[in-house]
Amino acid sequence: MSDIVETVKAFLEKYGIKTSGEPVLLGFSGGVDSLCLLNILHELNIPVIAIHLNHNWRGEESREDAERCRDFCTKHNIKFYSETLDDGLPKTETAAREARYEFFEKCAEKFKSEYFLTAHNADDNAETVLYRIIKGTGIAGLSAIEEHRGIFYRPLLKVSRARIAKYVKEQNLHPNIDSSNMNTKYKRNLIRQKILPLCEEINPKCKEALNSLSEIATDENNLLQEYLNQLQKEIGNSTEKFLKAPDAAQNRIIYEIFLTNGIDYDRTSILRIKNFIKENSSAKSGKKCSITKNLFMFVNENYFEVIQKQSTHLPEILVTKEGTYDTGNYIFSIEKYTSKPASFPQDSEFTAYAALKEVNFTLRKRRDGDIISPLGTSGTKKLKKYLTDKKIPKHIKDEMLFLCRDNEVLWAAGAGISNKIRVETNPTHVLKLIKKEG
Repeated sequence: MSDIVETVKAFLEKYGIKTSGEPVLLGFSGGVDSLCLLNILHELNIPVIAIHLNHNWRGEESREDAERCRDFCTKHNIKFYSETLDDGLPKTETAAREARYEFFEKCAEKFKSEYFLTAHNADDNAETVLYRIIKGTGIAGLSAIEEHRGIFYRPLLKVSRARIAKYVKEQNLHPNIDSSNMNTKYKRNLIRQKILPLCEEINPKCKEALNSLSEIATDENNLLQEYLNQLQKEIGNSTEKFLKAPDAAQNRIIYEIFLTNGIDYDRTSILRIKNFIKENSSAKSGKKCSITKNLFMFVNENYFEVIQKQSTHLPEILVTKEGTYDTGNYIFSIEKYTSKPASFPQDSEFTAYAALKEVNFTLRKRRDGDIISPLGTSGTKKLKKYLTDKKIPKHIKDEMLFLCRDNEVLWAAGAGISNKIRVETNPTHVLKLIKKEG
């Protein structure tokens, strides 16, 4: 058994990936790295499904690569699954990576597998370290590619590309050759073909040095992470506590937010978000700024959080009888109630008791001109001012649902009930709004 096969076998044993049971998944492009790993898994009798994604960048060449992958799997009795991306996908490294991992995660669900292997190698890791140094990174960024994160495992991460190529040649395997790998307009190709060779003129063992730096950074980062975990428990998402933390800790917390949400980062973007939190820490209703096209940082005087861009559109739902109503993200229910409740819900809860003469309402989102009669008052107030007085952030206002009659709100779910349907003795109905999946 060759040394590279022994390396993969030891890795599988380390993570309890066995030769029996549900198959593991492998990202299989047919290139030298993934072909090497697939052949080794086959040699070790590991049940595997080869997962191929055609990025559809190279037309006929891409289709031929997919067919060669399929032919290899058919010849060796390996299960094969493939999909092709829409040709409208932006031809960028970031877009390709995001689409690829989204596809991989979908396949893990489809095949109910807890193990998805990728064929990243030691050279890939060295290139990633150098790329991040050039862009500007911290200790965590120097850790580069992790050998295990979530469902993803990388058995070849400590194996050089030269050793992989040697194994492929010895096994008389014929990998796909991706012509786009020669195009230095892609940054990683530029690093691989131009920059690393120049670095090796200074230090012939430059790749080994970069990987050693990555290992040292990983150890240092693990120590730092223990401190950070405790600090994050103490801070939570409190704006006040965040601002009292050391400046370096604030930077690291923002970095963790970027990392958790899979967002590309550099020091400038981290400082921009940190400064936004500081500058808007006294905002009562809150402010938000964009992080990506669909993600925003929200901050007010109490807390900060990452929020997603959501559609404010919701068809108006007519509520003309008791029962449940599906709104898409929520289930609204209105039922008769004949008992006397032991206690009444708080305004901020999503349950309310009401005294109703008839059931004839509209369930919808807010709109201009809405009014409400706050509980305990005889007059009306503009809904906009009512919600602002309750210090409800705009992004939450945009998602709230309201039980209305014409332009008058009778229940602002999660904010309060109208004086018009208050309970004086016993309620006639109970109102509930439940968000799907918790």
